[in-house]
Amino acid sequence: MDMDAFYASVEQRDDPGLRGRPVIVGAPPTQRGVVCASSYEARKFGVRSAMPSATAGRLCPHGIFVRPRMDHYREESRHIMQIVAQTGAVVETMSIDEAYLDVSSLTQAKSADESLLEAVPLARHLKERILSERKLTATIGIASNKLLAKIASDHKKPDGLTVISEHEKVLFLRPLPVRVVYGVGKVTEQTLGQAGIVTVGDLQDYPGDLRALVGSFGPKLKQFAFGQDDRALEIGDEIKSISNEETFLKDTDDRKMLRACLKAQATDISARLKHRRLGAHTVQVKVRYSDFTTLTRQISVEEPITEAAEIYRLSCFLLGRDKLVSRPLRLLGLGVSNLREPSGRQLALL
Repeated sequence: MDMDAFYASVEQRDDPGLRGRPVIVGAPPTQRGVVCASSYEARKFGVRSAMPSATAGRLCPHGIFVRPRMDHYREESRHIMQIVAQTGAVVETMSIDEAYLDVSSLTQAKSADESLLEAVPLARHLKERILSERKLTATIGIASNKLLAKIASDHKKPDGLTVISEHEKVLFLRPLPVRVVYGVGKVTEQTLGQAGIVTVGDLQDYPGDLRALVGSFGPKLKQFAFGQDDRALEIGDEIKSISNEETFLKDTDDRKMLRACLKAQATDISARLKHRRLGAHTVQVKVRYSDFTTLTRQISVEEPITEAAEIYRLSCFLLGRDKLVSRPLRLLGLGVSNLREPSGRQLALL
């Protein structure tokens, strides 16, 4: 289950004057800031979370900028996840607006595909409850594993419901871009594209050893291309955050040194995210001064990020916004949290 344009939809629900209009959650374009989320109306103009607000303003000149209300979104998420829990499913909460539901014990039938169809009424009821009680829409994907359910939940947004049957999964996947496959990020997508592999069908048909292109991920990537995924739900033991920090030998406010430090930390964190095949919703910076005063600042965006450049840019924004380098720093740290699987953005074009 994935809520539809969650932050922006909450704002449109709370202010009827925003409904049907391009809403951009974030700092206004006249100020230094970034986009935290955007409505579907704004996404048509190319507005995405984590981009500079000034860029969003140029792309969508009639966009309506709304300041983010993170506490409000978290409280709304709490209500939604209570509804999800009442289904009786085993639930893995992925982020503020997304969850996996294992309903195997509730929808057993004679065959795998019949069991999937048994889950449709439950999914419809869940969507109806969220709409009735919270006045928000959710998109649900039903399939036999996490990989396929995630792809299905991205397939017909907003307010969609898609079932990927076992006997049709290979054909369903064939025309989709390789980016939709769990673990395929920007760099892997480019590597595959250079080898002529653009769609999942190309992956299925590739005669060579994928390890020559993507290393040890090759065999698993081939399995994913055919819709095979044996990952279980992770209940309670998931990684909460990834961080890196450096204590300087001598307190410094040298901008060149601090930028180099942040770039190195962002590169390290990005590599660790990609190794775990995760994206981050929240970026946090930490500074400590000579008197050991320690401050942290963070920003959350709706679409998970994985790239070092995006993590670095958001960290620089946080330092600049709150003027954290107003005096020499003893320590500089960078971290990400609110982790989840990245989405394949190309699905929005289907």
